[in-house]
Amino acid sequence: MIYTVKTNSPDAEIDLKGRFTFADYSTFREITQIFDTHSSRNCTFDLRDLEFIDSAGLGMLLIARDKMSANSGEVTLRGAQGQVRKMLDLGRLETLFKVE
Repeated sequence: MIYTVKTNSPDAEIDLKGRFTFADYSTFREITQIFDTHSSRNCTFDLRDLEFIDSAGLGMLLIARDKMSANSGEVTLRGAQGQVRKMLDLGRLETLFKVE
């Protein structure tokens, strides 16, 4: 997975590209540390260039949601398509996230 972070205080936008799997856990920890260092209140994950996500990737999105909720923020998932969209639908993540 490759990621890019854009911060506009108090919000953060994170673009994810490639494949998001268990192997990306340490990279994802870097992303969630951004929430603490920039005091982000809201975070948008742009998933339009994400080709694949597995159950561990979905779990990491839930970790991000929990971290943001602890700071009274929310996570939005944007632009999912193909296999990634199917996984979000199967996991019924629209009940836990704002999905655009």
